[in-house]
Parts: sequence; C-alpha cells; structure tokens
Amino acid sequence: MKIAVMGSGGVGGFYGGRLAHAGCDVTFVARGAHLEAMRENGLLIENEAQGDIHLPKVNVTDDPATIGPVDLVIIAVKLWDTEAAARAIRPIVGPRTAVLSIQNGVIKDEILRREFGEAAVMGGVAYVGTRIARPGVIRQTGTLQRLVFGEYDGRRSTRAEALLEALLRAGIQAELSTDIRRTLWEKYVFLVGLSGTTATMRVPIGPIRSNPQTRAFLLDMLEETVAVGRAHGVALPENYAEDRLAFADGVAADMTSSMHHDLERGNPLEVEWLSGGVVRLGRQVGVPTPVNRAVWDILALHAAGRRTG
Repeated sequence: MKIAVMGSGGVGGFYGGRLAHAGCDVTFVARGAHLEAMRENGLLIENEAQGDIHLPKVNVTDDPATIGPVDLVIIAVKLWDTEAAARAIRPIVGPRTAVLSIQNGVIKDEILRREFGEAAVMGGVAYVGTRIARPGVIRQTGTLQRLVFGEYDGRRSTRAEALLEALLRAGIQAELSTDIRRTLWEKYVFLVGLSGTTATMRVPIGPIRSNPQTRAFLLDMLEETVAVGRAHGVALPENYAEDRLAFADGVAADMTSSMHHDLERGNPLEVEWLSGGVVRLGRQVGVPTPVNRAVWDILALHAAGRRTG
C-alpha cells in the first residue's frame, strides 16, 4: 500500500510513522525545521510506556506532486489548512485513491468531497495523544493509539480491509465503522465541549467539571451539539450529552484540548470548525446554539493567532 501523509505533525507523523515501521510505503509531506530534521535524521516516535520507534530514513517532501499516484492519502493538517491541502494533493489522487481525513470535526469531509467526489473520501476518527517535541521527533503521551474509519455507505470495501490490516500490523487499535458519520459526531460532541470550555476558561477540565456553573455551561454545549447532530439525521441517543458529561468526569483532571494549547501559544484556532461548526450546522436545521455561539464570539479575536518574534 502506497501512502502519502499530508501534514506530518503530532497525529500525522505518529500514524504515518507506525505504518512505515510496519513496512508500508509511506511518504510524509512536511515543512520547515520538521522537514529538514526528517530529511537528515529520519523520524523518532518517543513513548516512555511502550518504547521508542526510530525510523532512521524516511521519504519526506514539501511538494506532494513529486510523490506520484498513491493508494491512500491521510490528511492530518490543521482544519484551517484543509482547502489548501486538498489542492496540493490533487496530482497524487488517482481514480482509485482513498482520501482519509483524521482531522477534528465533522465538516472536514464536506470540503474533501467537493474536491474529489463522494467515492474517494473515507471518514476517520483518531484517538491519540501526541505532539511535535522538537523537529523530527513525535512524543506520544499514554498508550492510546486508536483509529476508527470506514466508508460513508457502510461497506467493508477492499481498500478499507487493506487499510485495516495495515493498521493492525502497525500496532494500531484500528476498527472499521459501518456508520462512520455517527462515529465522527460521537467524538465531535465531546471535542466541542472540551475545546470550547478549556479555551474560553483557560483551565483544564478538572475545575470546569467541579464548579456547578461551569459544569452547566459544559453540559449546555454538549446538549446543543447533540441536538444539531440529531436534527441532521445522526443517530445519537437523546441522553448522549449526559453520557459525555459522565465521560468527562472520568478523565484526568489535567486533561485539556489542543485548542487551549494553541490559544496559549498564540497559534491559529480551530474554533470556526468546532463551536463555529455547530452554529452553522444548527442554522441549517433551525436549532438554536447560543452557548456555542458565545464560545465562537469570545475566541474570535484570537482565532487567527498572533505572530511573535
């Protein structure tokens, strides 16, 4: 299986590195210092619990057009780069190429379908804690490395089965979903609540779930997102918001979101596609979303990030 990874940061670098380590033909698309470090020293995945994986030599480029047609493109760029990434990979997407986004949110695949058509796009959800520790080095926190994916029509296609086999061989807890749209929304509901509260309140989940007022705000965010998903025909249970709040009670108190980290570092934010996505999708079906609208408005002045130095 010939694979291109568009966006080789924490998530893309991790999954691409595991697949390359398992023998897949993987080419990474990267830029800047990360690109140069991978060219010179390969890719290192650090994990204190499971041991490190070092790939001393990897295929890496800053120009996807040099890769040639591939069987699979994994999209792992930040959401604001999705349209640019889709344009960049056009030369390597052939008639049988699968395009799999493991980005956050539920709007990402709409963009990809506009570019490549319904048949090309598979849905995917990644569960892993990673970041770029330094150029050429991905650091994994914990041992969770799960990827759920599938065809939007629910088929167990040949290409899906081939990817499942490759992921399992790479040591990934991979699963094929027969209702990938619901799978995407199941993660989206919690992600919207976690990102929106931690970024606006500037604290991890522990204090938020412990304070009655902020806990109620979190639940309101979850309930709005569930209501929007159900209005769009997604088979979420009516009590799914309460279920996700109970889930929030069971995670580590210092858990936070990548959007909270991005806000602190002055990076652009994915709020337009998270809480902002709930607002836009809610408008389409007449579901009010005042709490998610508040989060989007509060973070609007920070959404583009800030330039330093």
